[in-house]
Amino acid sequence: MIKEVTNAEEVEARIAKLRLLEALLFASADPLDEETLAGRLGAGTDVAGLLDELRAHYAPRGVNLVRTGAGWSFRTAMDLAPLLRQEEEVSKKLSRAAIETLAIIAYHQPVTRAEIESIRGVATSKGTLDILMEHGWIRPGRRRETPGRPLTWVTTDHFLDHFGLETLRDLPGVEDLRAAGLLDSRPVLLGLGTGEADGGPAAGEADDED
Repeated sequence: MIKEVTNAEEVEARIAKLRLLEALLFASADPLDEETLAGRLGAGTDVAGLLDELRAHYAPRGVNLVRTGAGWSFRTAMDLAPLLRQEEEVSKKLSRAAIETLAIIAYHQPVTRAEIESIRGVATSKGTLDILMEHGWIRPGRRRETPGRPLTWVTTDHFLDHFGLETLRDLPGVEDLRAAGLLDSRPVLLGLGTGEADGGPAAGEADDED
């Protein structure tokens, strides 16, 4: 009898923590990592297990629990997103230079500015990196242990969250990006330098659209 009571209490305690976890994730404007959640749920809590249980519970619903980078958050189910999307006029799209720079950082990180310029075949203006930082998609990484100790650039968890990626392994291929409208029909610089042949600036010219 004592064993049954103990088990019942354990079930109630787990349900209480599951409800608290659900409330924390709903109330947060930003994804929460497991360390933060553990601090709110108490020492010894099986945070990973609770997250898996909550994710399974919401899997068939209109809102899903998803992991983006190190954080967890509720997001509209992918199959419903097109039905909820509103068409809005975008006052200013990202420049080709910014799109190419973001793609290079995403696929080659950690990467220095000099390496970005080497891949693109053109000088990268500071404004391009500033725009991507303002969007919260990139951040400075560690400095290279090479002469001059150049700064590297990496993507952020917000980048993963914005593009609906769980990890960098989920990055789409070039054709997927183009089909989604994130890239135009011209060649994309993900590792092959191009010059005037692709319609971009000639080698040595700096971006001037930023």
